[in-house]
Amino acid sequence: MKNKKLFTSESVSSGHPDKVCDQISDAVLDAFLKQDPNARVACETFATTGLVVVGGEITAKGWVNFQDIARDVLSDIGYTDEKYGISAKGCSVLFTIDRQSADIAMGVNENEGEHKEAGAGDQGLMFGYACNETPELMPLPIMLSHQIIKKVEEARHSKSIPYLRPDAKSQVTVEYDENDKPIRVDTIVLSTQHDEDVTQETIKKDIEALIREVVDEKYLIDTKFHINPTGQFIIGGPHGDTGLTGRKIIVDTYGGMARHGGGAFSGKDPTKVDRSAAYMARHVAKTIVASGIAEKCEVQLAYAIGVAEPVSVRVDTFGTSTVNETDIENAVTKNFKLTPNGIIESLGLRNPIYRKTSYHGHFGRNDVSWELVDESKKQIFAELPKTEKKIVKQIDANVVDLSDVQVQGTFVIDQEYYVYERDHANENGFTKFLGRFSPSQTSGSSKYLFTVKYLGEDKFQKVGD
Repeated sequence: MKNKKLFTSESVSSGHPDKVCDQISDAVLDAFLKQDPNARVACETFATTGLVVVGGEITAKGWVNFQDIARDVLSDIGYTDEKYGISAKGCSVLFTIDRQSADIAMGVNENEGEHKEAGAGDQGLMFGYACNETPELMPLPIMLSHQIIKKVEEARHSKSIPYLRPDAKSQVTVEYDENDKPIRVDTIVLSTQHDEDVTQETIKKDIEALIREVVDEKYLIDTKFHINPTGQFIIGGPHGDTGLTGRKIIVDTYGGMARHGGGAFSGKDPTKVDRSAAYMARHVAKTIVASGIAEKCEVQLAYAIGVAEPVSVRVDTFGTSTVNETDIENAVTKNFKLTPNGIIESLGLRNPIYRKTSYHGHFGRNDVSWELVDESKKQIFAELPKTEKKIVKQIDANVVDLSDVQVQGTFVIDQEYYVYERDHANENGFTKFLGRFSPSQTSGSSKYLFTVKYLGEDKFQKVGD
C-alpha cells in the first residue's frame, strides 16, 4: 500500500478569541491612521471572560476612544449576548498606552540616527510565498480552510443557520501526487460554536452541506468529514479560551506551506517591517509565479533596525523555475522598492485598511494592494533568459542518459532519486521527470520507471528498475 503525501492547514473565524484581539488591535491602528497617516502604532489586545485589555506604544497626532473601538468590534463579530461570556455592552475595557520608544523612533525617523533615510522599525526576517495551486496563487489547503470558514460565517450572519455562534475553526488535509500537485481532499475538520438546543446530527448535516458548496467536487474523493468531533461546542470565544493579538500567524499567512519569520502583523503600523515587508515579499513572490517562470516561489527579506535597505534578498523556486534564481533575485532588487518607505509608498500602506485583513487571511484576498500584480513587472520576469535544459551524456556504463528527463533542483551526492513518466508533456516538452519521493511514498497517475543515484557533476547512475 502506497503512503499518502498529505499536507494540512487550518483557518479560524472572526469570533475566535485570538482573531477578536487581532481585529481590535487593527481597528485601533485604522482609527489612528485616519487622523494621522504617519502614526506609529504597536497595539496588543488581551481578551477573556468579560474583559478586554488594550496596551502598547503609540505616537500620533490625535487620540481615539479605545473602549468604543473594542465594543464596536465585539458587536460587529456577534458578541452581543451575555450568555456568550463576553458582550459588547457588558464587558470591561481597560487600556494602557505609552509613546513609542525614542530609541526606536531615532532609527525610523528620516534624518535621525546613523542613517538619513527612514530605516526599518526592527531587525527581522520576512517570507512571502506563491504557488500555482489556486487562482489566487496560494496553497490549496489554506485557501479551502479560509473559504469554508467564510461560508460558515456568512450562514451565521445571514441567520440561514440560526443556531451558529461566533467561534469556529476549519482544517483541511490535501493529498498531493509525486509532482506536488493536489489531487484530492483527504480530511476536513470543522468545529463551530452553537446554541444549546440543537442536535449534533443537525449540525453535521447543515455544515457538511455548506462545505460541499465550497470545495470543488473533483477534490471530494473518499473525503473524511469530522464536524464538531468533541460532540459539543457551546462555550467558545474569549470565554472558552483567552485571546491574544498575534497568535495566529500561520493562519494569517500560508497555512504552514511556507516558512515564517515569526513576526505577527496585527496592531502594527507599516514602519514595522514584520508586517510591511511580509506584504511586499508576498507581492514579489506572486509576481514571479504569475509571470509563468516558476510553479512556486518563496521570497525572504531581512532587515537591520534603523537601516533602510534589506540586508538580504533571497528567492527560492524549489527547482520549478525555468530561470536562474540569481537572475530572478537581481530582477527583484532592480524592480521593487524594498526600503520601508519604498514598500509603504508602493503598496499604499498609510491608509486605514488593516482591520479587514485581520481575519480570513492576509493573503489570497482581492481587496488589498499587495495582491495586485503589475503587468509590466510580470513581463520583466517572463522575459528573463531561460536556463538551458540539463543534459547528462552517457559517459560510461555506470552513468545513465537523462537528456529526455526534466532534471531540476539541487541534488545530494549518493542520494537516490526516481524517474517517472507522465501521460502528457509539460510546458518544456518533457514527459519524464526526476522525483524525490519513491513509489512507496507517492500515489498518482505518473508511471515509475527506475531509480538513479546522484554521482555529482550532473551524473546519475542507474541503480534499480
